[in-house]
Amino acid sequence: MSGSDGLVLQRQRHLKWPMLDPLERILMILCGIAITGFCVLVLCDIVTRTIGRPWLWLQEVTMAFFIYGIFFGVAAACRRNDHLYLAVLAESMTGRSRLFFEIFNRLVVLAVALCMIWFGYLNVLDGFKSLSMPSMTPMAAYYAAIPMCGVLIALFTIEQIVNGWRNGFEEADIGEVRTPT
Repeated sequence: MSGSDGLVLQRQRHLKWPMLDPLERILMILCGIAITGFCVLVLCDIVTRTIGRPWLWLQEVTMAFFIYGIFFGVAAACRRNDHLYLAVLAESMTGRSRLFFEIFNRLVVLAVALCMIWFGYLNVLDGFKSLSMPSMTPMAAYYAAIPMCGVLIALFTIEQIVNGWRNGFEEADIGEVRTPT
């Protein structure tokens, strides 16, 4: 498993299960599509309003691209460990103190993910009461991104905790290949 296989980062291979690599790849692609769609549609919205022929549905689609792009990006960043750390201090540590801080940080992220799942689910249920105009789409369609993101973050955090416990959290050299024990 040395080298790079596209979008999946190899520097933290020891914290990842290969079976989740396709999911990471899909999330990165979906995030790129959503953010690109958002940018293009904002430009279209500006142009159509400037020429006096606004497309009212553009704002709804733009909002959907933005929401899903952000939440897909958050989940992908969690798997890639590209998110903001709760304590950068842990990176400078080794041994048991590093293990403690890395697991503590990930347990906090896991707690946030569980909140996203629960409260996001409640928002989805409540979102069926409100409709987005002019399409009459239930707001639940937008809110669904929150618990989906929470599930993905929880999955990726558990993956990192298990593999970090087994293999350590220190990043492997790019040329080094670690085998799970």
